[in-house]
Amino acid sequence: MMTKLISILVSILMFFSPELPAFLDLPAIAKGQALNLDERFELVWEDEFTGTELDKTKWDDNQSVDTLHWGPIRKGGYWHKDMIDVRDGNLVISTEYKSTPLEGPTFGSPDTYGEGYYTGMIATAGKHEFKYGYFECRAILPKATGMWSAFWMMNGGVYEVNNSGEDGTEIDVFESMFYKDAWWGAGDCVQTGIHYDGYGEGHTGVGLGKYFANNPYEEYNTYGVEWNENEYIFYINGIETARTSAGGVSKNPEYLILSCEVAGENGIAYADRHGVGPIDIEPGERADFIVDYVRVYQYK
Repeated sequence: MMTKLISILVSILMFFSPELPAFLDLPAIAKGQALNLDERFELVWEDEFTGTELDKTKWDDNQSVDTLHWGPIRKGGYWHKDMIDVRDGNLVISTEYKSTPLEGPTFGSPDTYGEGYYTGMIATAGKHEFKYGYFECRAILPKATGMWSAFWMMNGGVYEVNNSGEDGTEIDVFESMFYKDAWWGAGDCVQTGIHYDGYGEGHTGVGLGKYFANNPYEEYNTYGVEWNENEYIFYINGIETARTSAGGVSKNPEYLILSCEVAGENGIAYADRHGVGPIDIEPGERADFIVDYVRVYQYK
């Protein structure tokens, strides 16, 4: 009920001014152009996640530190390949608390896992990288606060600090940070944005707002981005949500990532990093990120 009321309020605000929902930090409703997929694009790569195992010709679930600059500790939890499963025509990335650490080696660091929250990621780095086109996944988001799922794109140039994103930009097609909200309760939204110039003092992040999806923690929705030489255009269920050319558009091929992360630092979960609320996955419980497919299209 609260979600419906907020949606009505957002619709009214957008009628008077499309900028008001973002100004008030409210999710917006996708109101942009419809994606003309069949006429403009052709499918060049996909994974429908059939079978019972991850297709290692397409994805890696055990990336090395040298490849991705990441270790097994990921914010408030751990990334581990055992949290990745393929079943019933879906990729499933699970997040749960482990009182007994999972075994390494992963990421070349066999002794860095501990008690805490475990989840996972897969990436096409070193296998498949793409420049320009339309990139889409269809997914059901994990039902938990204190964590989020994401579909995003990266390359090594993101770490170069030169006041430009042309050598590489982190493209966040979506992040599911709002399963529940502390004060107005409408959590059926995701956020999107880009990052470039590394993650230190030179870092630049451009948030493009929060956008409603259709009951995304219970039902499949599609999340996509069109990336061309001039801009990034983001979509939910084929309707534009936002666009940007901030920093200059990446001119280098990028790889795809599907992941879940737990809010916190140094493997220790704590409440409300990035506004996601306190972690609410109790021992014995699990939250699943369920991905039906990932597809890559390029221009005809």
